[in-house]
Amino acid sequence: MRTRHAGFTLIEIMLVVVIIAILAAMVVPRLTGRTEEARRKRAAVDLASLEQAIDLFELDIGRFPTSLTDLAQQPASIPEGSWHGPYLKRRTRPVDPWGHDYVYRLPGEHNREDYDLFSLGPDGRPATDDDITNWGSAF
Repeated sequence: MRTRHAGFTLIEIMLVVVIIAILAAMVVPRLTGRTEEARRKRAAVDLASLEQAIDLFELDIGRFPTSLTDLAQQPASIPEGSWHGPYLKRRTRPVDPWGHDYVYRLPGEHNREDYDLFSLGPDGRPATDDDITNWGSAF
């Protein structure tokens, strides 16, 4: 009499592998690109937070900070009692989601009456289409 061994046949295993491959082919394209989109949105939110911190600094001191470092550490040129910081939660220099420093220019080239604030984007180069800025429609 023949005894039957429990287990899967090669065809059953191949069928499962094909089904998993089909599901992966449907799901993976939908997820790609989401990471970059999330980084861009985080950079835009970071810029809004930095703008708020810069505006609070300006309200307290009467002028804009000379650098973003002034938001985390009291500059020596500001008298004691005027500076009500730190204006940033983290006392480190602010970096964008791609690991580049945010760029702060005073006076601004685009916002001539105050400042320019922007992220260099994924490529890390200034004045390219992937920059996230506090001027124009990109922000």
